[in-house]
Amino acid sequence: MIQTNSGLRSLVQSLRPMTSSLSKLEAYSCYTSQAASALQQATTPNSYREDEYAKVDWDNLGFGITPADFVYTMKCSSDGKFEQGELAPYGNVELSPSAAGLYEGTKAYRTDDGRLLLFRLDRNAARMKMGADRLCMPCPSIYQFVDAVKQTALANKRWTPPPGKGTLYIRPLLMGSGPILGLAPAPEYTFLIYASPVGNYFKEGLKPLSIYVEDEFHRATRGGAGGIKSITNYAPVLKAMARAKSRGFSDVLYLDSANKKNLEEVSSCNIFLVKGNVISTPATNGTILPGVTRRSIIEIARDHGYQVEERAIPLDELMDADEVFCTGTAVGVAPVGTITYQDRRVEYRVGEESVSRELYSILEGMKRGVIEDKKGWITEIQ
Repeated sequence: MIQTNSGLRSLVQSLRPMTSSLSKLEAYSCYTSQAASALQQATTPNSYREDEYAKVDWDNLGFGITPADFVYTMKCSSDGKFEQGELAPYGNVELSPSAAGLYEGTKAYRTDDGRLLLFRLDRNAARMKMGADRLCMPCPSIYQFVDAVKQTALANKRWTPPPGKGTLYIRPLLMGSGPILGLAPAPEYTFLIYASPVGNYFKEGLKPLSIYVEDEFHRATRGGAGGIKSITNYAPVLKAMARAKSRGFSDVLYLDSANKKNLEEVSSCNIFLVKGNVISTPATNGTILPGVTRRSIIEIARDHGYQVEERAIPLDELMDADEVFCTGTAVGVAPVGTITYQDRRVEYRVGEESVSRELYSILEGMKRGVIEDKKGWITEIQ
């Protein structure tokens, strides 16, 4: 059994002056040989015997967690380089509340008279329940979810920006926290919520977005987990999104993985097309996240005389649209100025007279308490 790491640390410190005076090859050879020797001494007590084993019923050993003595941890900094790791006794590890899992996103808005308003929390709660069912996770009830968000928002009220300066982004997170080795649901889960004041999601602010249509990478496939809000939904977009942003685009629009013909969604939001009085958006068929903002915009648009269609939308219709916009909790309602597909670039209508600006004004007015809520969407806390 390993007794301590202090011997290894001392060895590393003592070798640093030596390695600076040697060639890289000599230093490396010296370091590795002495480190290996020190490791053997540190990890092998004098009483070591070939027939010494841990106290385990070896004849009835199954495939489950039987913790050994030590774990090795090594962390990676933002530059992508891993620091020197170390061994430590087996035990729980420290984890940021903002780590990934199955999660939700909502916002608290401050009104001019100091109240806090929350938007359609029941929809977030229902969506987390749907995602939890898909991933075989237990989930708080809608009442527990809503109450927890309200408590978190009120406790962090001083972090909610002044009206017009931003919002308090609130992220509920559900993750497995119990020990599991095999392929099975965890024996324990943790639900937590954290909050952070935020401004605009896109660096462009309210300026029109430039979107690139991706035809190499896919975000989701039928039967997968593209329709739930978890890290499995977003990890596949990182490569394509980084490539698009390096070329000057705001984000990426994905096509269906089966035929590369129909629109799916943007990396972080749903997409809408406007042609005349008709507003179209891809139907949520399991590969597209059923956004709370998406559903709200559909209802508001219908209330104001627009014909709204949820259906499969071929790429050709996108390139022929009058207007395009995106929706999401983080992005709100964001107008799209241009879309590029292969070597073709199309510009769209934007500005004060656009449909997206009209719908944005109505939705934001409700969220901020400026427009009366006749739908029961707003929860007020003080």
